[in-house]
Formats: sequence, C-alpha cells, structure tokens
Amino acid sequence: MKRRFCAILTLLALPSWLQAQEIDLTLTSASGPVTDAVVFLDVGPSGRPVTAEIAQQNRQFDPRVLVIPVNSTVDFPNRDNTQHHVYSFSPAKPFELELYTNRPEAPVVFDQAGIVELGCNIHDQMQAFVIIVDTTAYGRTDSQGQVRLTVPAATQNGDAITVNIWHPRLPDNTRPLRQSVAPDMPSRIAIELTPEPDTDSPLDRLQKRFQDI
Repeated sequence: MKRRFCAILTLLALPSWLQAQEIDLTLTSASGPVTDAVVFLDVGPSGRPVTAEIAQQNRQFDPRVLVIPVNSTVDFPNRDNTQHHVYSFSPAKPFELELYTNRPEAPVVFDQAGIVELGCNIHDQMQAFVIIVDTTAYGRTDSQGQVRLTVPAATQNGDAITVNIWHPRLPDNTRPLRQSVAPDMPSRIAIELTPEPDTDSPLDRLQKRFQDI
C-alpha cells in the first residue's frame, strides 16, 4: 500500500507536460487525403534547437519544407555548378545570402516561431519553406492524411484544443489555419488547397532546356 501511495505521489510530482495524451487527426481536401501537412499546437514545452540544412541542388531547394524548433540553425550548402542568392522577406526571419557557391560564411539562426518562405534571386522557380515551432507537439501528415500529436496535460481540461495546420498549397501559405478539435476523439478536418502546379507546361520545358545549358 505504501509503494502504491508513493507511486501516485511520484506521478503527481511530474511536470504537467509529461502527463500527456495523444490525439489523432485526419486531413482531407477535395482531391483526397492531404499529405505532408504540418500540424502543431500552441502549447507544450519548447523543443531543443537542432542543426539542419537546406541544400540547393538541381536548381531546387532540398528539402522544400523544413520543420524546426525555435533557435535552430540551418545551413544552406550550394551543390549546383552555378551561384545562388537565397533570401527571405518573411517577418519571422528576413535575411539574405548573397551570390555564393559551396557554403555561406555562417548558418542562419531561426529565433522566432513562424512561417518563412525562401526564394532565390537568380532562379525564380526555386521556393522553400521553414516552419519554426515553439512546441514539441507537432507532426506531419502521412500518405493517408493522418497525424498523431501528443497533447500536454495542462490543456486536458475538457475544452477544445486549437491546432495549427499548414501546407504549401494553402490559399494563404504565409500563416497556418487554426482549427478547434475535441481532445478525446479522433478528428477529421477538411481544408481547401490550391491546385497542384503544372510542372510540364511548355514554358517549364523551355526553362529546363535553358537550365541545362
């Protein structure tokens, strides 16, 4: 009996975010399951900063979408045989890496939560996004549009939980959608996405020919 009482006291003494539960979300659009959507909460402990990279290769950013905790650093190696000029005008992290080959002098520190859109001043078709989150409660949907999030106990008061949903084809992809869900049951959320870009248009084929020159 004494051991059981001590175990209960130990559980109560744990930080509230360690006493958590999981919720399941499924995202759909008019064309079916939504793959690779980023879903995150506003609450929970901050994640530990990481070191990551977004390479420029074949005149594209790789990866095109990167999700990182606040205060993480990102390097931007150039693996092409041409120079790139990487920039962002996004409020969460405006910066410029002027024309360079190989690697810039220093990585970029993303010290504020938000959505950062990247571009290249030399190659207009290049686009990428950095999603900076200030929580460990985040994930990306799989091929079935499903994701599981861990909800901190502090939010488990029976009220609805607000989730943030972001995808590069949202009509406004500069900010996430916000949706309330019940914490005690799986939720199915329908969102609107813009059509997939036509990557095989005559103009694109012409651009590819010039890129190979």
